[in-house]
Amino acid sequence: MSVPTYGVVVLTMGKRPDELARGLHSLLDQQGVDLDIVVVGNGWQPVDLPAGIKAHGLPENVGIPAGRNAGVDQVSGELLFFLDDDACLADPQFLATVAQRFALDPKLGLIQPRVVDPTGLEAPGRWVPRLRVGDHATPGPATALWEGAVAMRRDLFDRIGGWPDEFFYAHEGIDLVWRVWDEGFTPWYAGDLVVYHPVIDPARHDVYYRFNARNRVWLARRNLPVLIEPFYVGTWVGMTLLRVHDKAALKSWFAGLGEGLKHRPAGRKKMQWKTVWAMTKAGRPPVI
Repeated sequence: MSVPTYGVVVLTMGKRPDELARGLHSLLDQQGVDLDIVVVGNGWQPVDLPAGIKAHGLPENVGIPAGRNAGVDQVSGELLFFLDDDACLADPQFLATVAQRFALDPKLGLIQPRVVDPTGLEAPGRWVPRLRVGDHATPGPATALWEGAVAMRRDLFDRIGGWPDEFFYAHEGIDLVWRVWDEGFTPWYAGDLVVYHPVIDPARHDVYYRFNARNRVWLARRNLPVLIEPFYVGTWVGMTLLRVHDKAALKSWFAGLGEGLKHRPAGRKKMQWKTVWAMTKAGRPPVI
């Protein structure tokens, strides 16, 4: 039996050297797999990396999805694995187990593991990629994505065009998952497999709200049938008005909404109606 091969992309801005080192060593500790690893420096040149790990520096910060895409061209492997610089693998058999699951299920397209804070803090529900969170350890189809540790088939990644470069930050994982569904594959949340990542309260700032809203619109315009585009956007307008009460935050959010409506994103591929139905059966129709 051949050894599974992975192209591994670790994205970093160089601001977390200790966490990056832990993550890289957790990759080097993996057993039963052949890894081709690159560290992509988003706006900097990675240095002093462990032997055997490549560095690919980008002259400027091109954003999270474009940074990951830049790394894919630097590595080989039948499978891809994306790891953020503040995450690390808990088990040296992790990637071998993931590869075995891909081999056993030809319709399995993508795997996201369960995310656990190494100090024992309770993990937020947003790390579980489904509408009804429930028990974090329960596996099931993924209808969203926590992007910090993701494995997928390379040929599928190439077929769907990778991560959406233009998004820069926010919701790029949902775009990826929708396109995996639309190719007839299942994105899977592996609640029994663990990756470590600290619980961090995400900063809520003008750029966060602007990109959050803009990319919601772009998700719809890149992927959804025209008939349900306004339902998806309208749902999130309503949810935002219910959840956000800060006037400055709402101003930024609606500015992003306007930006998303004014500028059409590249790479539109209309989702098939059978995909809408498959996601609905999985618990989250693409209007939420």
